[in-house]
Parts: sequence; C-alpha cells; structure tokens
Amino acid sequence: MTVIFAIDPGSRITGYGIVRQEGRMLTYLGSGCIRTKVEDLPSRLKLIYSGVSAIITQFQPDCLAIEQVFIAKNADSALKLGQARGVAIVAAVNLALPVFEYAARQVKKTVVGSGAAEKTQVQYMVRTLLKLQSNPQADAADALAIAITHCHFSQNALVRRSAY
Repeated sequence: MTVIFAIDPGSRITGYGIVRQEGRMLTYLGSGCIRTKVEDLPSRLKLIYSGVSAIITQFQPDCLAIEQVFIAKNADSALKLGQARGVAIVAAVNLALPVFEYAARQVKKTVVGSGAAEKTQVQYMVRTLLKLQSNPQADAADALAIAITHCHFSQNALVRRSAY
C-alpha cells in the first residue's frame, strides 16, 4: 500500500490530491486547493509551504508527485510557478518524502489518452477513475491526475522489475 500526495503548483491556487494505491486499485483519500489570497509573492510562498507541510503531516504520504514546470509565454508567470513548485518540493523533502515529476502533457495522455486534453476532460476522467460523486475542482483534479499518473508509472516499473 502506498499513499501518493500530488500537487498541481500555482502561486495563487495550488491544487492537491491524495490517493492510496494497493496493487492496481486506487482509493481517493482527499483533495482540495491551497489558496493564497495575499498580494506579495513571499507571503504566498509561505502559505504554500505551510499548507503542503500540514497536508503531509495529516495524511502521512509515502511520496510527492508534482507537475514539471512548462515553458509559458509569460516569463514572469513561469518564474512565479517555479517558485511555488520549489517551496512545495522543499516542504516534501524536509519531511523526507521522495519527489517524482511529471510533464503536463504526460499526465493528460495517461489519464485522458491525449496530451492536449481539456481541463474538463481531465476532471471527468479523474471522477470516473476514482469513482467520485462529482467532478473535483479543476486544480484539485489536475493534482489527482498527477497522482494517477504516478500510480500508473510506478505500477509499470514494478511489473518491469519483477520480470527480471
């Protein structure tokens, strides 16, 4: 049994999702958003760090799966995203969690079947795969999709290792 904590980083809204993997079975444990309703970036980063640390303490996950930074058209946005991602990784590493990174296109392809999938498609597939009653909030759905991707890739790695 493995508990995966996944993050879709953002400087204003950081989505998170927690799933438990037992073999090929996935169980939804929780999801939500860390919302930073302050203007200055250092205060937002502090809130992200505190929120991630609190979630790790609450759920005691075995690892962190996080979305890789993509090259955005706006350099300022990309830098802020990278900083939000960095504080989330530091929070996890400070609590001894291994960190796994996945590209957004890889996550969409794994969960939906297309690397160019829309957010609504990701929400629908996350809801279906985790047998949820309704679609999770978009950023939380993205985080849960990252967790599902990690489960898929770690399960395939186990199968490959056991074949030798």
